[in-house]
Amino acid sequence: MKYFAVHYQYPHEAAEIVALRPEHREWLATLATADQLVGSGPYTDGEGSALIIIRLPETATLRDAEELMDNDPFTRENALAGRTVREWNPVLNVFRAPDGN
Repeated sequence: MKYFAVHYQYPHEAAEIVALRPEHREWLATLATADQLVGSGPYTDGEGSALIIIRLPETATLRDAEELMDNDPFTRENALAGRTVREWNPVLNVFRAPDGN
């Protein structure tokens, strides 16, 4: 499996984020059901940002991860102030997929 770290930056006026959050969380649940979501949540430092870790097949590319994340309602509705997607190598991998990879 390949892992990708996705960092979201929320705008200072986050009304649209609040409005879209239920749909965003439903979308994340579909990733969890597909065993693609490792974890997700906001940073607690008050900076208005969050981290999502996803896992995709070993053949996945950065573009594949970006395309997957393009389906998030936050991205579809242009509600984010910024987004970065980077391939991540969990050297001490405690994030085992259900199949053990």
